[in-house]
Amino acid sequence: MAELGADWRKSSRSQNTSNCVEVAVTATGAGVRDTKDRAAGHLMATRDGWSAFLAQLGR
Repeated sequence: MAELGADWRKSSRSQNTSNCVEVAVTATGAGVRDTKDRAAGHLMATRDGWSAFLAQLGR
């Protein structure tokens, strides 16, 4: 995703720590990666999968 110009972001609440993940939203879904080990790759979720994940967090 980084090769595609994805804009990786992490929570503003975790700016002073490396114990977090980064998220990049694309036209087809979202990617998630570990801030401490960006070279390890990322997990991808489809748009529907990402929406379902966020809905579960909001419960």
